[in-house]
Amino acid sequence: MILTAPHWIYLLGTLIIILTMLFRQNVVVPAVLMTFIVGWVYTGSFSSGLQTIFQASLIAAGELFNIFLIIAIMTALLHSLKALGADEQMITPFQRVMKNGHISFWVIVGVTYAISIFFWPTPAVPLIGALLIPVAIRAGLPPIGAAIAISLAGQGMALSADYMIKIAPMLNATSAGIAVDAVANRALVLSLITGSVALTCAYFSIRKSIQKPSRDHLLKWEKSEGMDLEDDQVVTKHSKKHRIFFALLVPISFLVIVIYMVLSMFTDNIPAMEGGAGASLIGGTAVVLLVIATCFYNVRKSLTNVSDYLVKGFIFAFKAMGPVIPIAGFFFIGSGEFSAKIFGGESDSAPTFLFDLVQAGQQVIPESAFLAAFGILIIGMITGLDGSGFSGLPLVGALSGALGDSVGVDVATLAAIGQMGSIWVGGGTLIAWSSLVAVAGFAKVPVMELVRKSFIPVMLGLVISTIAAMLIF
Repeated sequence: MILTAPHWIYLLGTLIIILTMLFRQNVVVPAVLMTFIVGWVYTGSFSSGLQTIFQASLIAAGELFNIFLIIAIMTALLHSLKALGADEQMITPFQRVMKNGHISFWVIVGVTYAISIFFWPTPAVPLIGALLIPVAIRAGLPPIGAAIAISLAGQGMALSADYMIKIAPMLNATSAGIAVDAVANRALVLSLITGSVALTCAYFSIRKSIQKPSRDHLLKWEKSEGMDLEDDQVVTKHSKKHRIFFALLVPISFLVIVIYMVLSMFTDNIPAMEGGAGASLIGGTAVVLLVIATCFYNVRKSLTNVSDYLVKGFIFAFKAMGPVIPIAGFFFIGSGEFSAKIFGGESDSAPTFLFDLVQAGQQVIPESAFLAAFGILIIGMITGLDGSGFSGLPLVGALSGALGDSVGVDVATLAAIGQMGSIWVGGGTLIAWSSLVAVAGFAKVPVMELVRKSFIPVMLGLVISTIAAMLIF
């Protein structure tokens, strides 16, 4: 692999962005600047470099818009329920179980994992965000604690195994030339080890910030980040029966969706709910509930109110998550799938800066079992920088197949280790331009703060699971 000037500039840009993040500074400006320089050097045109900034952000916005949309819709639904007074009524039953912040943290972990292992985290995030985060915050769990619980349990522990749908093990195993179940079984064990370590470490890191239960926590949270609902029309003439009706309608509607998705896995009579289908179903249902709730308390003004709530939802989504777009744009130019759209031309000839750098770096991995294992882990983590977590799995699988015999390590074990690195990093625990933005959006916390709080727990979990893999398998 011959590395050109754009490759080295892209590598420099990646290092600058990571270093900026470690110093807790905003990385938008470095991302924009390095996107321009890479585009300028690659195309040889100053004007094309300027166009690259816009095109990269445009492509990133398109790829991330589904996340923005679900945040906006669920936020709008929250406004309508608030106007009815049904929001507090809806969370009352959960308070019997989630009595304090400590219990709430682990309840969120359990529910998120249970949903995510079957359907991926995409549909789990809006469900947990709408139903459990408000309860947890009222119980004393800080918003960042709820966000960490969701991301580590869903985007981390559940997605890195992908044990039910098995898309990740399939991509990995196919490239390695081994059985899918061999990778899937090892990945499940490693995901549980990584998740247990990361969640335990994260819990102890936020334990002292957990407060006593109070309604004031919820009120303060609702008013944060532009979510002040004081301008909403609060209608007091509705009876408790009406509030209870909508407090039951919303969670029951989402429960029906979960049951529907479970049944789709075991019968051919119901279309399979894979990928983003579950999130789409939840989003569409939330819009219907929004309209019903808004029309219920004021039919005459419902057309205006529904529009206003959706606008508020989009304002919040873009205010909180908008800075992620130019950052994602920089990393998208390193992936051949997106760089073809950014620079124009055929996908076969599009630059793949990120993967070229990884392939060039594989030559320096020594022929040692432990060093090879950590080398595959690091390569997996690097491929996750594009914010996908899945795009680097074919490369991880191929490298595992090539290195396994030479270093005396089971190929399936190496592939599972690489899968952990790729998905834990890129799937949505350490990359701010991934689906992690949805978690941060629903918890109403800065996405970069969520990344910083998760960094040490995740890295510790990955290191321990890699060592365990070498000892167990």
